[in-house]
Amino acid sequence: GSWGLIRTCPSDEREAVQKKTFTKWVNSHLARVGCHIGDLYTDLRDGFVLTRLLEVLSGEQLPRPTRGRMRIHSLENVDKALQFLKEQRVHLENVGSHDIVDGNHRLTLGLVWTIILRFQIQVIKIETEDNRETRSAKDALLLWCQMKTAGYPEVNIQNFTTSWRDGLAFNALIHRHRPDLVDFSKLTKSNANYNLQRAFRTAEQHLGLARLLDPEDVNMEAPDEKSIITYVVSFYHYFSKMKALAVEGKRIGKVLDQVLEVGKVIEHYEELATELLAWIHRTVGLISNQKFANSLSGVQQQLQAFTAYCTLEKPVKFQEKGNLEVLLFSIQSKLRACNRRLYVPREGCGIWDIDKAWGQLEKAEHEREAALRAELIRQEKLELLAQRFDHKVAMRESWLNENQRLVSQDNFGYELPAVEAAMKKHEAIEADIAAYEERVQGVAELAQALATEGYYDARRVAAQRDSVLRQWALLTGLVGARRTRLEQNLALQKVFQEMVYMVDWMEEMQVGARSGTSDGGGIPGGVGGDLLQKHGLLEGDIAAQSERVEALNAAALRFSQLQGESGWLRDALAVYRMFGEVHACELWIGEKEQWLLAMRVPDSLDDVEVVQHRFESLDQEMNSLMGRVLDVNHTVQELVEGGHPSSDEVRSCQDHLNSRWNRIVELVEQRKEEVSAVLLVENHVLEVAEVRAQVREKRRAVESAPRAGGALQWRLSGLEAALQALEPRQAALLEEAALLAVRFPAQAARLHQGAEELGAEWGALAGAAQRFLHDLDAFLDWLVRAQEAAGGGEGPLPRSLEEADALLARHAALKEEVDQREEDYARIVAASEALLWLPHLELGWHKLLGLWEARREALVQAHVYQLFLRDLRQARAVLRNQEMALSAQELPGTVESAEEALKRHRDFLTTMELNQQKMQLAVQAADGLLRQGNAYGEQAQEAVTRLSQENQLRAQQWLQKLHDQLGLQHFLRDCHELDGWIHEKMLMARDGTREDGHKLHKRWLRHQAFMAELAQNKEWLEKIEREGQQLMQEKPELAASVRKKLGEIRQCWAELESTTQAKARQLFEASKADQLVQSFAELDKKLLHMESQLQDVDPGGDLATVNSQLKKLQLQAQTAALPLEPASKELVGERQNAVGERLVRLLEPLQERRRLLLASKELHQVAHDLEDELVRIGRAGALASLRSPEAEAVRRGQEQLQGAWAGLREAAERRQQVLDAAFQVEQYYFDVAEVEAWLGEQELLMMSEDKGKDEQSTLQLLKKHLQLEQGVENYEESIAQLSRQCRALLEMGEQISRRQSQVDRLYVALKELGEERRVGLEQQYWLYQLSRQVDELEHWIAEKEVVAGSPELGQDFEHVTVLQEKFSEFASETGTAGRERLAAVNQMVDELIECGHTAAATMAEWKDGLNEAWAELLELMGTRAQLLAASRELHKFFSDARELQGQIEEKRRRLPRLTTPPEPRPSASSMQRTLRAFEHDLQLLVSQVRQLQEGAAQLRTVYAGEHAEAIASREQEVLQGWKELLAACEDARLHVSSTADALRFHNQARDLLSWMDGIAGQIGAADKPRDVSSVEVLMNYHQGLKTELEARMPELTACQELGRSLLLNKSAMADEIQAQLDKLGTRKEEVSDKWDRHWEWLQQMLEVHQFAQEAVVADAWLTAQEPLLQSRELGSSVDEVEQLIRRHEAFRKAAAAWEERFSSLRPTPKIRGALKRWDSNPEVLPDSPPRQIALQTDGTPQARQFPQTDGPPRPTMDSTPLPPPFTQPSLPQPRELPPEGGEGGGSRRSRSAPAQGGSAPAPPPPPTHTVQHEGFLLRKRELDANRKSSNRSWVSLYCVLSKGELGFYKDAKGPASGGTHGGEPLLSLHKATSEVASDYKKKKHVFKLQTQDGSEFLLQAKDEVRSVPFSPYSNLRNHLAGWLAPGPE
Repeated sequence: GSWGLIRTCPSDEREAVQKKTFTKWVNSHLARVGCHIGDLYTDLRDGFVLTRLLEVLSGEQLPRPTRGRMRIHSLENVDKALQFLKEQRVHLENVGSHDIVDGNHRLTLGLVWTIILRFQIQVIKIETEDNRETRSAKDALLLWCQMKTAGYPEVNIQNFTTSWRDGLAFNALIHRHRPDLVDFSKLTKSNANYNLQRAFRTAEQHLGLARLLDPEDVNMEAPDEKSIITYVVSFYHYFSKMKALAVEGKRIGKVLDQVLEVGKVIEHYEELATELLAWIHRTVGLISNQKFANSLSGVQQQLQAFTAYCTLEKPVKFQEKGNLEVLLFSIQSKLRACNRRLYVPREGCGIWDIDKAWGQLEKAEHEREAALRAELIRQEKLELLAQRFDHKVAMRESWLNENQRLVSQDNFGYELPAVEAAMKKHEAIEADIAAYEERVQGVAELAQALATEGYYDARRVAAQRDSVLRQWALLTGLVGARRTRLEQNLALQKVFQEMVYMVDWMEEMQVGARSGTSDGGGIPGGVGGDLLQKHGLLEGDIAAQSERVEALNAAALRFSQLQGESGWLRDALAVYRMFGEVHACELWIGEKEQWLLAMRVPDSLDDVEVVQHRFESLDQEMNSLMGRVLDVNHTVQELVEGGHPSSDEVRSCQDHLNSRWNRIVELVEQRKEEVSAVLLVENHVLEVAEVRAQVREKRRAVESAPRAGGALQWRLSGLEAALQALEPRQAALLEEAALLAVRFPAQAARLHQGAEELGAEWGALAGAAQRFLHDLDAFLDWLVRAQEAAGGGEGPLPRSLEEADALLARHAALKEEVDQREEDYARIVAASEALLWLPHLELGWHKLLGLWEARREALVQAHVYQLFLRDLRQARAVLRNQEMALSAQELPGTVESAEEALKRHRDFLTTMELNQQKMQLAVQAADGLLRQGNAYGEQAQEAVTRLSQENQLRAQQWLQKLHDQLGLQHFLRDCHELDGWIHEKMLMARDGTREDGHKLHKRWLRHQAFMAELAQNKEWLEKIEREGQQLMQEKPELAASVRKKLGEIRQCWAELESTTQAKARQLFEASKADQLVQSFAELDKKLLHMESQLQDVDPGGDLATVNSQLKKLQLQAQTAALPLEPASKELVGERQNAVGERLVRLLEPLQERRRLLLASKELHQVAHDLEDELVRIGRAGALASLRSPEAEAVRRGQEQLQGAWAGLREAAERRQQVLDAAFQVEQYYFDVAEVEAWLGEQELLMMSEDKGKDEQSTLQLLKKHLQLEQGVENYEESIAQLSRQCRALLEMGEQISRRQSQVDRLYVALKELGEERRVGLEQQYWLYQLSRQVDELEHWIAEKEVVAGSPELGQDFEHVTVLQEKFSEFASETGTAGRERLAAVNQMVDELIECGHTAAATMAEWKDGLNEAWAELLELMGTRAQLLAASRELHKFFSDARELQGQIEEKRRRLPRLTTPPEPRPSASSMQRTLRAFEHDLQLLVSQVRQLQEGAAQLRTVYAGEHAEAIASREQEVLQGWKELLAACEDARLHVSSTADALRFHNQARDLLSWMDGIAGQIGAADKPRDVSSVEVLMNYHQGLKTELEARMPELTACQELGRSLLLNKSAMADEIQAQLDKLGTRKEEVSDKWDRHWEWLQQMLEVHQFAQEAVVADAWLTAQEPLLQSRELGSSVDEVEQLIRRHEAFRKAAAAWEERFSSLRPTPKIRGALKRWDSNPEVLPDSPPRQIALQTDGTPQARQFPQTDGPPRPTMDSTPLPPPFTQPSLPQPRELPPEGGEGGGSRRSRSAPAQGGSAPAPPPPPTHTVQHEGFLLRKRELDANRKSSNRSWVSLYCVLSKGELGFYKDAKGPASGGTHGGEPLLSLHKATSEVASDYKKKKHVFKLQTQDGSEFLLQAKDEVRSVPFSPYSNLRNHLAGWLAPGPE
């Protein structure tokens, strides 16, 4: 609203200043449109300038002014301007268009001031900081000036008049905003004109402000307030605009910065996207290549590379892809926040493009991985196939070689049964070979499959396949040739047998025939007839045998061209045997020759030793072959000497064989010499290397040991002894090197180099030994100091965390020093081992490690305890802080402080909850210490029990107190507001400001409204009293303060009421005084009127007029005579005296006037009396006319009277009409006055500037105002009624219509004012409501910012996880609630701005500030979330690292238990299984270590500084631990491998020793031989043992090599291994020697028994012949004599034939030696016959003496050695014994007995009980210990028959692991029986095996089961060995 209209200024000077100021102000605004005025009064008359001015100020288009110069045109234009102002709700009081057109100065200035108020000043609103009370425009401008000039010296702005006179205020305003324009320090208060001039000039020149004032306009006694306000307002608007421009500039700059930043981010995004897409396309191209390496290792490398790409390279790029998405989202968010068009990435750089490319990459990866997996599987299959092929080829080649060797031997035997057995054996070989063809074809099929699949080594496979096929073809050829030879040999042997039979038969026939012929001459005829009959029979027999002889001859002719000689057949047989032997020898020679020619002498010693071993085996084979070659030569010699027809061929064959033999011998010797040379050189080099290694080892041991003084010189005695032992060896090696260099020039450089290196090492050792003396003592000194330091010698356990950290760091430093010294210790230990001294160093070192570990454990426990104490101290500090905080808190004194205290206490409770978690952690830590057995566990447990939980209870109690205090403060605030309102009203009530008389009435009316408001607000007091009573009831402890406050409020209210009543009385008295003053004015008017009336003397026309004038005169006299009150006298002053004098002067004229009027009254009274009398007389005359004659006169009088009465009545009616009209007019005026008074009162209420101090008061005012508006609306009927009265009184004059128009204008203005106030109150209410919501939201945002800005990031992973979860909930709830509340506030602000709220700019600022605060909160929340996420990742990394390190440490602690298990000597398989399980567990850690490395790499890209160092340190710790674990695992693997090798060596050595013990026990353990056949059996068995020994020799050699390698590797069981090696070597030599001795013994026994056998035969013949020689019968007849003669002749012939045999019975030296040993030790030889062999001194047996007879001379037997009298042993089969007599005996012997000097008989197969048989059998278990078995299904099991025990295993790997099928024990075959399961028909070839314990098994054999009982045990074992099927290949 305005401040009222401008009234006439008492000073023309002030009006001139206003005119000048307003003119300049108008011109400053009209200058925008090119207008200018010269005179304010005249130039505004036409309305044109006024219209343009309003258009410029309002910015709106006004109705176009009317063109014309007439007054009516000017009035119309001015009316348009005024109507526009009314539309703008500008209240114009008493200003009309005619006033402006007429140039009314006062009203024109008032109009311009009103315009200035509306458009320049009214918009100014300044809110104070204390109560945000909105002030009026003037007060706001004054407050703005005061705020801007605060702090400037001598500037105190209290008004807009005198405060500006000195000019400092203007300069201060300019200096505050533009300090560069004014040097305020140079201005002085005394130089006012200069200050003003400078300020005005600066404002005009630099600020562009029009110079509205001049210094003289301000520097005056009473400056014009409105002019100064007008000028100051221009400063306000300029500086406000400048601030707005500055803010806008900052916003534009911020927007530009955001645009530039977004541009840079977009460029960075496009660059990263381009790089990522290029990498994706490049990677897709690489991994799309489906070309793979054609080998398993190559594919594995490609798969490893692909896996490395997937685990190392791709995750980084995936992170980049995620970062790109985040970057694009941030770009879009920034653009969206700036209301800019969203960024669309260019073609090919969008996220969709990257996703598409990434999808192609993943597809290519999937295809690549699938292809790689498929190729890997294919290559693995091919590799397995190749391994299977290699295995099969090795087996096939071995089998083929063995069978080739087998079929190359033609040891068919020399008898038919042997040849038949060889034929059967050959047939078995052929069947085996035929069955083996499938396996050979399987090798070819495997090779073809590998070639088809494209195996990379297909050429080698094909070569091996061809080799196998060639060997197979050779084998089949050899088999066929051998079968042919066998068939020929078999036929030949049959012929030989027939020949032998026929020769024997013919010899018998010859003997018979000869005897018959000799007896025929001297016998009787009867006897002769008998002889003839016998002869006939003999001839018949001969004739019968002739066909057989012919057939025999025919058969013999098929084998030889020689006929008729049995000797030729023997020669043919010998030739055949010779050629067979030659072929076998040449085959062997060819094979070995090929090997020797192809052999290259290796360079390595191991290979040379292998070759040497092969040469040793070759020597044995050559020795054996040499015997065969000698046999061949002997046979050839016999054939040549015997004149064999094929002698030349035989001789050439012999020469060829001997030449090849000599060549192979030379070649072997040459190769041996080469190998020996290499072996010599290599042994020399190896020995040099060993000596050099020993020297170097001792030198290194000396050099690597710590430096010391001479304290340990005595320890060097071992070193000196070692050097003395090495020195001659070194010299010998140097000499040997010189000799070898001369002998082998090719190796001279190498030998000289070794010698030089050995000499250099020797010299270095000598020098190092001297240096070692100075270095050793330091290490031991350090060791002693380290032991003291590790043992806690530095002090007690720590008493604080810092001391614990320091001690731990110092202890860790000691560990680092120990680790650094570990290499020195290792070198010292090596030196100790090499030099054989410092025996206690290891104990000292282990003592140091043990002390360090113990000290570390104690320090760690102390450190953990100190950490617990730190946490406990922190917890106690937190408790103390909580106690102090709870103790130091005071109850707040205001609502705001109470709310703030509540907020702080809630935060305090939240902190207490978090700290409560710390308390729980401390308690858990104490429990953990107690559980872990920490030495301080009980102390920790005792310490945590003292933690108090009282603070929680106190905090809850304090929270309740704060709630109570908040309620109290709310009550006190209401009381304070009411008290303030009361005091404010008290000031208003006590305001004694004097005002003009015309305002007293308004003040009285305002006071009436004030009293009405006081009555209405009494409800406020009652409400507060009710709240106080309720508060006292609920909180009795607050009753005293509440009661006291209520008493103060009641007292203030009573004082206000009394003051209001006193003010009412005072105003009433003042109103009375004002009425007196008005009455003086009226009296003055009345006096003038009286004086004019007194001048116009009118005695009155009748009595009534005179009486009336007399009354008026009396009243005037009374008025003039009224006494004046003192107060009135004081008020009226001189004017009262003047009026009194005028009254005194009127008294006399009044007296005169009264006298005249009294006289006139008397006259008229007389006339009136006369008239009355006449009337009475007239009545009397009427009466008299009735009775008297005077009635006529009376009648005439009556008529006159009636005429007079009629006139009087008409005059009275006219008077009544005039009076009625006057009454109506007066009534109208009275009603108008009441209406105006009511409207005035309402206008006062409507003009109230009180808009409320808060939302509640504004709402109350709005409700009251609505009631007022409703009353104004209801009052419209009264205005209408008054308008109707006005229309009825229009004829009474124009004044009524003007009065009615004024009332209408007042009513309309009141309604407009009410509308304006209602709108203002509504806007103020909305503003308060918006302000409250904004404040609440800002407070809410501030509270959330406190939480979001918390620096707490968690102390560990669990803590940060809890914080992150809570913050996630907080962020979600805050985001949802904040967006809703912010949207509501923004919508409300937008709606209010759209509605044209006057505080739109303020609300916009609030909105911007609120949105900025919300954005900052969101940013803070995002930052907090990122920090928590980053902290979680960091703590997760550390947590994972700790956990992983713990696992690694746990694994490291497990390793010693793996390598040193508690068992005394565990099995190698168990240790390997345990190690494999451990390594499998390690594989689980590989991914964790890789993930840890990836996490560390990602974290290092995020963190820097200490965190990066901590991450790197922790990663290095884990990696170091991991590397140490891997190294320890590798060491453990080596240890386990070494241990497994050692155990394997021990097992093999034990088995071999046991086997050799068994072999040694078997040698000579058989029964003593009793004949030749038993000796041959023993020799065959003994040769089988030799074969078994040779077969086991590679195993023994491998075992020895394993032992030696273990010794070289310094195995932990070196002593045991060495002992086992020694035992193996010794036992091997013992067994070999024993075998040789026993073999020699068997050979001797063979010769003895052969000799004995022949001697027995001879003795038997002699015994048989003794009766003939001792007979004294000479015959009684001629026939008898002839018969005796013939018998004697036959005897002589037989003796002649036996003479050769007797001569061959001469004992050899071996036999004599055996017989001597027999004599000395009968147990050496088998049981002797009872008849001893008598030997002569020369060793020949004594001749048997026969008695002399009278017959013909008997041949003497002196020269014929006789055999000793052997008893007849167990006779062989008839076929094996020669017949008595005849030459057939000799030939028979030569065929049955081995020839002297011939090769040993072919070794028989080894006994089955010493050979291990393996293979697969189908087994079904029928009975289990005489009970039916629970599982009776057929199972294919791998069976092993060894040493009389049968074991069942799951597969071929079972015997190696030692685990039988189902854990079954080995099945002992002792007393086991077996038979064919003939009753089982479901399967073929099934036999039943029954064991001693009652178990029964069904076994399916590989071929037909022979239906014989398989017992005894040896036969059962043999049959089982034959049934075992071969195992899988």
